[in-house]
Amino acid sequence: MIARALLALSLLAPLAQAETLPELTLQGEHVVEGMAQGNLSGLAWCGDALWALSDRDDERVYRLDTAVSPWQAEAEHFDLPSPPDSGLPWGMRMRAWSSGLVRGGQMDFEGLSCDAQGNRYLVSEAHAGVLRLNPASQAEWLVLPGSLVRQARASGMLLHFNALFEGIAVDPAGERLWLAAERQRRGLMVLHRRQNSWRCAGGCVLMSEGGHEPSLSQAGARPVARSFTGLAFFNEKLFTLESSGYRICRRSPSNGEAEKCWSFAGAALAEGRRYDTPFGVAEALWVDAQGAWVGVDNNGQRREDGEKRPLVWRFAAPPGGWNAP
Repeated sequence: MIARALLALSLLAPLAQAETLPELTLQGEHVVEGMAQGNLSGLAWCGDALWALSDRDDERVYRLDTAVSPWQAEAEHFDLPSPPDSGLPWGMRMRAWSSGLVRGGQMDFEGLSCDAQGNRYLVSEAHAGVLRLNPASQAEWLVLPGSLVRQARASGMLLHFNALFEGIAVDPAGERLWLAAERQRRGLMVLHRRQNSWRCAGGCVLMSEGGHEPSLSQAGARPVARSFTGLAFFNEKLFTLESSGYRICRRSPSNGEAEKCWSFAGAALAEGRRYDTPFGVAEALWVDAQGAWVGVDNNGQRREDGEKRPLVWRFAAPPGGWNAP
């Protein structure tokens, strides 16, 4: 009896660290079938449907049929052009290439966004590039300024393998584009479109920060690196998905400063939903007026209840809306 009580306390202790933030309400949990490689890593609402991508698939995105249960992912294929040189060091590019051979997904697409014209934007972690997919499924790489990677690395970002660009957000007009560097150091960058070219106006880097925080997933685990695992733009604000802290934060699109954060630890770490990892597994984010879609990339792991398929959580918007003080 005492041992059981101690175990319960050990599981609740990490959640106590998140109690200082208002908690988001989970409205639904949806299993996704039809993604052959799993690893759901991006979500975006484009037109009349929710779309997803996998970091193990290089030439397809998925339209989610949300009218059935479980949700069904319907693949849309496209021809992938060769990626441009991003300016990443040769050694890092070779590690990404060899890793892609082993696990699949040479591009390692880690984020998805959409503009009002129905163009979808996929960010490649392996190549530090952005692929634009138009409504007719024609793909082209955006020509990004060479200073983007140089400035990011000078600020301490993009220095570690598998810790590069992890999120992307585009404004509805398709004129501003933000990128999130994952960790060690994490940060935000912005680009502005001028006719058909993308430029850094007054510098690419909005913010860069390091540091660690306690693992909420496992009591007694070593602190984990602060991270950004998803990015969204809504109502003139940026929203970052911070999986290691089980939170969503509203940030200024001009300097990346955090204005307010909400926790989803209560739902994600509820009995049956835990994964055997000290890290968070939420990797995809889309925000709208009614709430937030959060996608889970579990890397094929089973959680406590045995589920191993990709999942999408739906959280209600906080009282007063996302822009409330």
